[in-house]
Amino acid sequence: MMGRKEGLKRLLTSKAKTLELEIEQYLGLIDQSALLLEEAIKKYLNDRFEEFEKKSAEVKETERQADELRRQITHRLYAEMLIPDSRGDVLGLLETTDNLADVAKRVANHFSTEKPEIYPFLKDDFRELTEISIKAVHELTLAVRAFFRDVYRVTEHLDKVHFWEHEADEVEDRLKRKAFEAPDIREFSKRVHMRYFAERISLLADEAEAVAERLAISAIKRNL
Repeated sequence: MMGRKEGLKRLLTSKAKTLELEIEQYLGLIDQSALLLEEAIKKYLNDRFEEFEKKSAEVKETERQADELRRQITHRLYAEMLIPDSRGDVLGLLETTDNLADVAKRVANHFSTEKPEIYPFLKDDFRELTEISIKAVHELTLAVRAFFRDVYRVTEHLDKVHFWEHEADEVEDRLKRKAFEAPDIREFSKRVHMRYFAERISLLADEAEAVAERLAISAIKRNL
């Protein structure tokens, strides 16, 4: 009888370890999709359009892998009855975190499809906005990792998500003001195009903050 109990315990421990590794892999893919988008946009801003398209394709493939892995983790949580007390919170976090990879894919696709003319005096602002938005995503994935490992560290990463989201808002606003005030841009439609792409990139930071707010509630529940 003891042998059967020990065997069951080892089996459950093994399944939990597999789940932990899959979640880590999933968060790695979320990070990767954001970093690939950053590289893609930098290629675009440097007029290296062929290289941009390659990176854009990698963003799309990484998002597909993340989505597939998320479904696999969801199935495992239900089929193997793992972490029943926290299953709802974990599923909610995974689904909302998946939005980050989806936004990265859509931003890359928008650039690829619409091919906006980024004016030289706005390129540094677009670079800065991209870098800051990716920092927000990175801090968010660190916060999610902390939720599973060291829940007491969640808050420090969430604070950084909020910081970078605020910074992204400021750069976005500055960029849009430049676009609408600059005499170099004569057509109103092109001013609007600059605003649109600034908002698309900044959406990454917005989504990171949205997940952060959900994560903060989940972390409080775990500490009760």
